[in-house]
Amino acid sequence: MSEANEKLPHGPLTGIRVIELGVLLAGPFCGQLLGDMGAEIIKVELPGAGDPIRTWGRELVNGQSLWWPVVARNKKSVTLNLRVAEGQQLLYELVKKADILIENFRPGTLEGWNLGYDVLKKHNPRLIMVRVSGYGQTGPYAPRAGYGSIGEAMGGLRYLVGEPDRSPSRVGVSIGDSLAASYATMGALAALRAREVTGEGQVVDCAIYEAVLAMMESVVTEYYKTGYVRERSGARLPGIAPSNVYPTRDGEILIGANQDTVYRRLTEVMGRPELADDPRFADHVSRGKNEVALDDLIGEWTRQFESGELLDKLHEAGIPAGKIFTAKDMLENEHFAAREALIKHHHPGVGDLMMQNVVPKLSATPGSVRTPAPGLGEQNDEVYGGLLGLDESTLARLREGKII
Repeated sequence: MSEANEKLPHGPLTGIRVIELGVLLAGPFCGQLLGDMGAEIIKVELPGAGDPIRTWGRELVNGQSLWWPVVARNKKSVTLNLRVAEGQQLLYELVKKADILIENFRPGTLEGWNLGYDVLKKHNPRLIMVRVSGYGQTGPYAPRAGYGSIGEAMGGLRYLVGEPDRSPSRVGVSIGDSLAASYATMGALAALRAREVTGEGQVVDCAIYEAVLAMMESVVTEYYKTGYVRERSGARLPGIAPSNVYPTRDGEILIGANQDTVYRRLTEVMGRPELADDPRFADHVSRGKNEVALDDLIGEWTRQFESGELLDKLHEAGIPAGKIFTAKDMLENEHFAAREALIKHHHPGVGDLMMQNVVPKLSATPGSVRTPAPGLGEQNDEVYGGLLGLDESTLARLREGKII
């Protein structure tokens, strides 16, 4: 083990303590990302209920969610009723020992429970408070309820997803929540760095719609300068060609050969080098204007081959191409295996599982999946008794009163 790894055995965030108040996905995914990199995550849940994601998902095993073991890995669970004064007092004590607090309630909710940042920072001026919400903590829409899907729509993504002759579609995962969580994590890490200089914490205000908006490339700029409105284009990316899904004898593959030099290599593999000098396709702009005709020509060629044979030809020529992976493909793929992109992990409620590994990979202080998703309140004694030092009679009273 390297010296760096000895000092940070669980990852680069070893020694950072996070209080996670969020439910469902945006807040908890931020907690997952921080926990994967070594932070201690203490997830606070409502007594007797817990995070709804414990029971979410299409497929259940032994009545338990298969989503929960992923998003709650590397976490500890304590129960706490934040709606009552004694529960709030306990959170104050936890905050004194924390570096980061994550929440994704509707703005104003924590303030109504006497848990706003102005209150919490009195107990710990170094606290970083990560706030994920649909519209952000300010502005006229701030008080509105906001789910990831609404953020995807307002941020511009939903308008672009789907076929041009149909209503807007959606990405098949909760991309708005996940993007917001990713940006919130980046904000938390930036705030940790700033705290090293200033000695003080701050609020990280991450709106779901703004996280989506940040991914929208030049959509707004194009409209502002030229009036151009990017529309739904199915598998095509308008003006970027060739870059599409193409048919083969046994399915479809993706080819991305829009750069001039790569496109020329593609024409050579096709046995149609003249297409590289055809005025319709000779440069990036021309190909973008004639992408439908070009896709038709490429499709006529690709459908002559089995997908495996064709991909071998394309890879040998240095042309980006690939099959469209399902979960089954991932589990059987040699590259996934070689990089340990998927790992086997045991959860006491559902048995052995395969799930995605930690991203990104750090060479000296890698993150890891260390502990399974906890049962509701599983670490109450460890956190309240060990970390806060409450005695057994106090813990018993708190349980009896349904404070924890």
